[in-house]
Amino acid sequence: MHEQNRENAFVSSLIPFATKIMQRRHLLRALAATSAALATGLSFSAAAQSGYPTKPITLVVPFPAGGTTDIVARIVADKLGQQLGQAVVVDNRGGAGGSIGTTFLSKAAPDGYTLGIATASTHGINPAVYPRLSYDATKDFTPITNLASVPNVMSIHPSVKATDMKAFIALAQTQPGKLAYGSAGNGSVSHMMGELFKLSSKTELLHVPYKGVGPALNDALAGQVQVLFDNLPSSLPFIEGGKLRALAVAAPKRVAALPNVPTFAELGLGEVNDAAWFGLIAPANLPADLQNKLHAAAVKVLALPEVKAKLEKLGATPVGDTPAHFAAQIKSEVAKNKRVAAAAKISLD
Repeated sequence: MHEQNRENAFVSSLIPFATKIMQRRHLLRALAATSAALATGLSFSAAAQSGYPTKPITLVVPFPAGGTTDIVARIVADKLGQQLGQAVVVDNRGGAGGSIGTTFLSKAAPDGYTLGIATASTHGINPAVYPRLSYDATKDFTPITNLASVPNVMSIHPSVKATDMKAFIALAQTQPGKLAYGSAGNGSVSHMMGELFKLSSKTELLHVPYKGVGPALNDALAGQVQVLFDNLPSSLPFIEGGKLRALAVAAPKRVAALPNVPTFAELGLGEVNDAAWFGLIAPANLPADLQNKLHAAAVKVLALPEVKAKLEKLGATPVGDTPAHFAAQIKSEVAKNKRVAAAAKISLD
């Protein structure tokens, strides 16, 4: 018994020494990590000061070629390369609602040679609807600027007996669940816009998801679904041709092509008034000198008459805001979509 007590006392006497050793190890590891991070940051800043960029820059587009995101990226990339003195090469990495390419960007070195395009899908909707998303939209990236915004539009088939939004809401409220809206798929921009409209207008519409906006648009034109939420460029020809009736646009002001169509904000539905957007981002911890240089170059590009003309032909408006403003927009988009996803019980694997 005495021997056991002496052994226990000896072990107890060692605990403070072991604790100090562990604390010292943790401290050394923390100092090593901090030193490595500082060294990395200093090396990137030194690279910037030595004439960044000195080689081509990759611009990751997290969607396939040919879509609006890709077109905006290519309009900007060509002129951005001219401003920086090095080629900006578009790298399409589509899939999983943009999360594959965006995840790739989040893991790239913050040296200014890998940039990316952020959208309302990748940095607003995905964080809200994918519980196991492999990136954090507000922490894993360095915002540079919002490049352009594209109006969204809500339109109905001409067979619907409503000529304006007030009449449509009244009709929908008397027939809950009878009117259907088509979207580009579960968790798409058009799906979230439709659900936000339902919340804001206190209506109940039936959601019909499609595999892309093309099939949804085709069924809206055929009257198979009565309502469509879409980017304006793809719906505009059919609105102008009388095959769809536009009720409202999501944009800061009325669209020149549809001067008689009010914005959602004008109709008291301000929450639905967010346009689609396409921004320039980099991996987290991009040195401030690189961020400033890229921001200045991007703003100059957006001011070029030929760039403005190409974007306006697409239905887009150049933005070119500050990194801080763009960061606040991303944060707001995530919060808004999380609220909509929770209310509509939207969760994707």
